[in-house]
This record gives sequence, structure tokens and C-alpha cells, in this order.
Amino acid sequence: MTDEALMAAYAAGDRQAFGQLFDRYSSLVWRALRRGGLSDDVARDLVQQTFLQLHRARRDFRPDKGKVRPWLMTIAYNVKRDYLRSRKRRVEVPLEADQHAGKASDPGGGLDGEREARRVRDAVAQLPPKLRDVIEMHWFMELPFAEVAEALGVSRSAAKVRAHRAYKRLKELLE
Repeated sequence: MTDEALMAAYAAGDRQAFGQLFDRYSSLVWRALRRGGLSDDVARDLVQQTFLQLHRARRDFRPDKGKVRPWLMTIAYNVKRDYLRSRKRRVEVPLEADQHAGKASDPGGGLDGEREARRVRDAVAQLPPKLRDVIEMHWFMELPFAEVAEALGVSRSAAKVRAHRAYKRLKELLE
């Protein structure tokens, strides 16, 4: 059954359809949130919030206007953005990084990747919202440009142009 058929069934009251959508997409949403720099526990919580939002908006989904995946990933992106705003720019450091920091046998070597990832996340946060949205959806959430464009309500070429501008700006920020 297609995702769109599952959404239609769920909107009509089929609870099993929700379970199938959750099974199909929960790990994708979780990975996208983790790639965005959130801890494992926070990502799990936000997956739950994402699917709660999907439940609340189930009757608003219009298959003639788009597909389930970009719609769901847009919900996940908005849930993540709202979470980060509520945290007032508090940086989440994954537990793994805290554990490595305390190991005397690895004086900073294992943290280089984490430091670089944090540096990139900080640079992405400095981008204007239109550019940041494209980067977070395409890069962190791994959505193809067609789905990014659909989620943002722009053309595919506009999404690509924004991504190009964002990557150029990121290069400047990271040099």
C-alpha cells in the first residue's frame, strides 16, 4: 500500500495504517534528527512529537498537493526547530562525546570529529532562514531537492539555488 493510501486510511480511522506509517518512517525521522546534532534521547522524544503532530494533522493531508514523506519530514523539521527555539540556543552534546571527554587514553583525538560537527552546526545556524531550511532538509534530513522544494513551496530549481548559496556561505563561514 502506498504512503498516500495509508494516510487516507488513517484519516478515515484505520489505526493499523498509522502503525505502518510509523514503522516505515520512524527510523528515518530519528536518523534525520540525530544527523542534525541532537542527542539520542532528544531525537527519540522528537520522533514521538513528530508522529503526534502527524496524528493531529492527519485530516489536513492532501495527496493531490504532495507526498507523505516530504510532508512528514517537514513536520519533523518544524518540531526540531520549535524544540531548539525553546532551548534558547542551548547546544546539545551527545552523551558519547561526554564519555569520550573523560577518557585519559584519548586526549582529544576522538573529539575532533565532534568539534568539527559542532562547528558545522554552528555555521548552519548562522545562515539566513531560507538557506538554513534548505540545508537542514537536504543535508541533515537527506531529502532530495524535489521533496525539499515541495516542503518549502518553491520550485526544485529555487531549492537548488538556495542550497548552492548556502554551501557557498558555509564555505566562507568555515574557512
